Amino acid sequence: MRNARSRKSWGPAPNCFRAAWYSCLHCIPAGGSGWTEGGRRVKHAIVIVDDDPIIRMDIREMLEEEGYHVVGEGKNGQEAVELAARLKPDLVIMDVKMPVMNGIKATRIIQGMQELGTSVLLLTAYSQKELVQEAREAGVIAYLVKPVTEADLIPAVEIALSQKARFDGLRRDLKQLRQSLEERKWVEKAKGVLMKRFGLDEQEAYARLRDLSMAERVPLPELAARFLAEGSG
Repeated sequence: MRNARSRKSWGPAPNCFRAAWYSCLHCIPAGGSGWTEGGRRVKHAIVIVDDDPIIRMDIREMLEEEGYHVVGEGKNGQEAVELAARLKPDLVIMDVKMPVMNGIKATRIIQGMQELGTSVLLLTAYSQKELVQEAREAGVIAYLVKPVTEADLIPAVEIALSQKARFDGLRRDLKQLRQSLEERKWVEKAKGVLMKRFGLDEQEAYARLRDLSMAERVPLPELAARFLAEGSG
């Protein structure tokens, strides 16, 4: 069990928090990730990856004291990738320098699996410009310089998750926009077919589609897609 002494073993780390993003604490969203424990919603799902078991244990205790749910632990980058793919956590907290596969390479792979929506917060013993640039290019949402303190870790995690929520929202908006544009194309195509087949003008063709949509209680884009499919069949 971590005590005051073990917490101090990390040492003071003033100004060690670094962020590769622009955000603020008031942006932190309410609610959780959807993970449940005993039928109860938990705050967020996090995976910790570091080849030092003492560091993993200490970070786990810091997170769990704040209500976060640590769903898995690993000791190298390969395990980080496997855990992320299997558990789909909100956040992976991962060391940079590890055996088998380093944190930068693991981050690239995790960020390449877009369906996961998992963010990565890196831990490093060095604050180097080259490393920061490499981490940013890999898709890291933030990084912390060791030794890590609770005063640095928790705000970093909260802001990283806040930024992830914003990115997730943007992805949803983009997906909806693409779907809306696709649906509009279906309606425009269906109008064109009606205009050509029955000699209607654009307004009349749209009115026919709209009336049929209301009569059959089917959304207009769905009706247009069905009409086009039947017409080409």
